[in-house]
Amino acid sequence: MARVVELISYPIKGCAGVPVAETLLTEAGPAHDRSFMVVTEDGVFRSQRRDPRLALIRPEVGEGGARLTLRAPGAGELSIDVDRKSAAGGVELFGSPYRGIDQGPAVAAWLSEVLGAPSRLVCVPSDHDRVTDGWTPGTSGYADSSPVHLLSVASLDALNERLTAAGDRPLPMDRFRPNIVVSGWDEPHREDRVRRMVVGDAELAYAKLAIRCAVTMVDQRGGAKAGPEPLRTLARYRRAAAGGVAFGTKFSVVRPGKLAVGDEVAVGEWGESDL
Repeated sequence: MARVVELISYPIKGCAGVPVAETLLTEAGPAHDRSFMVVTEDGVFRSQRRDPRLALIRPEVGEGGARLTLRAPGAGELSIDVDRKSAAGGVELFGSPYRGIDQGPAVAAWLSEVLGAPSRLVCVPSDHDRVTDGWTPGTSGYADSSPVHLLSVASLDALNERLTAAGDRPLPMDRFRPNIVVSGWDEPHREDRVRRMVVGDAELAYAKLAIRCAVTMVDQRGGAKAGPEPLRTLARYRRAAAGGVAFGTKFSVVRPGKLAVGDEVAVGEWGESDL
């Protein structure tokens, strides 16, 4: 029987994940997931691809989303009241235009100091109406694409077997930044074939395979690139037909609801892998 063994939300795109015991899975993913984004002074999103120190920033959302606290080694702690009422300005994510509400000079100065580059923090406005693509369209805040990324323990175990056989160190799950981690499937990459499933009170539908990028080469605990793994090894056996290397699966939320660590994963429909 497959069950949820980890739930992780990422309130600020590119920053550290927040493990939770339970969460409300909204249409845009776990509550507060990627609802904030660090941008340059010109409004272009920052990513661990170029700013790996983002991984050192640990956010905490409190008071029902009204308060945001940031922590980072050597930078102390900063708390702000989240501004959701000011006028939104233009921001850019992968070349596409969106809107974001700037969270003010104090958090901008704090982020700029941690990252060593002028930065601002923006929040998703209430009229954000982004539509994500895939087999099942969905919506999300500032996530790369679909609102939920799921990865199984069996898939990571299979990758780590290859890494250790080649004399490399096994990698932790946080290298892949999933929202839902599932244990109990007896074969790796079974998540590739899930088309519909119920987890807790929520229902999810398949969107696409998760195509991996250079963020997987960033040590999430040290905030520095530590490649070339896992991309070098994944390229040997996980090349996707549409290009890139796939590891994990993206889902859209077709029925929001509560879910918790320990919930059973009930698959209602299977299909063939897109790999």
